[in-house]
Amino acid sequence: MFSTSSTFRALRHHNFRLWAGADIISVTGTWMQVLGLNWLILEMTGSAASVGLSLVMQALPTLLLGMWGGALADRLPSRPVVVAAQLAQAALAAVLAAIVVTGVDSVTPIYAVALAGGVVTALGGPALGRFGAQVVPPADLSNAMALGSLLSSAGRILGMSLAGALLPVTGNAGLFVINAASFFVVIAGVAAMRREEFHQLAAAEQQPGAVLEGLRYVVRTPWLLVVLALWFVSGSVGRNYQVTMAAMSAGPLEAGAGGYGLLSTVFAVGTVLGGFLVASRPQLTIRLLLITAFAIGVAQALSGLMPGLWSFAALMLPIAAGAVALDTTVSARAQLDSPEPMRGRVIAALSIVSAASGALGGPLLGWLSDTLGPRIALEIGGVACVTAALVAAMALARLSGRTIRQAARLRPRLEQA
Repeated sequence: MFSTSSTFRALRHHNFRLWAGADIISVTGTWMQVLGLNWLILEMTGSAASVGLSLVMQALPTLLLGMWGGALADRLPSRPVVVAAQLAQAALAAVLAAIVVTGVDSVTPIYAVALAGGVVTALGGPALGRFGAQVVPPADLSNAMALGSLLSSAGRILGMSLAGALLPVTGNAGLFVINAASFFVVIAGVAAMRREEFHQLAAAEQQPGAVLEGLRYVVRTPWLLVVLALWFVSGSVGRNYQVTMAAMSAGPLEAGAGGYGLLSTVFAVGTVLGGFLVASRPQLTIRLLLITAFAIGVAQALSGLMPGLWSFAALMLPIAAGAVALDTTVSARAQLDSPEPMRGRVIAALSIVSAASGALGGPLLGWLSDTLGPRIALEIGGVACVTAALVAAMALARLSGRTIRQAARLRPRLEQA
């Protein structure tokens, strides 16, 4: 059981209420644009592979520039960087609308906008995450992240639904204009926040080699490496459910497009439930992370054995809820357990791992589904996730034991001193 007050405790803070309200509007606009952009590319090219290429264009800058964005976030004030990023994204959405209105036949300008949007996300995303940690006190940060996951899920559902309803009326250009306007809502929310209620994070000193320093911190922090490795495995072969749900619907379940739509809806509902469950917890711990990763792996392996659409959908619900719990816990622990001057670069590392896992996992699961069948693909992915969770648990237990032994050896020296 959970209380409403504990579930929504981050909303007690004025600045977070503004941030949450602006966030759901912005996420809704973003998903409206995602649907419009994918449909536009599909109309122009008739190729699903062309749609996939646009996703690569958006993810590639994070892989290449993410740590530079993290270094900037740790050194520069977050507020002006956030505003600048929102203005840039609004301008790019307006450019997309102009491309549609002017009737450009080539898909190249659209790819260029997608790539530019990826650059803005790579350089501004860590500052956005760091700023989000400043609108609540540290004690409420994990709850704020959980509510953020809940709002993102709700915004995704709302955005896709609105886009589907408005697309025949406004066309793609209208969706892009709405998304452009949503970024100004975020800017207005930031402007209305109370400066005295910000919880400032310690900034990094301006010095050369900040990116390498961030990489060295990740590599030399064993527990963080273990968590990121587990998250990578879970994200690559255990989180690309859009691929496996489509393959199961078209193949063994014989459910077609209608079945895929049903599974997508069930999955979306599961993410909302996961956001509520995570927000109700007082703390997001490493133990929760390991248990969730193990449970998701088992459920995924079992889903490959389900005989019909409804039994498969029944497992998608807890899998989706677990995916939100896993992602939110990884983000919370990585940020809260890292030094404040390193926070932006840690957020960048999370973004890089997420982008890399998506880029690898989607094609890999697609290939496995095509060659071995979607059921086998799900079972292989599930077993891989279970194995990764068990290996991570053993590695973290060893690290914890080593820390305790080191503390025990150090104690007599301190007492003698």
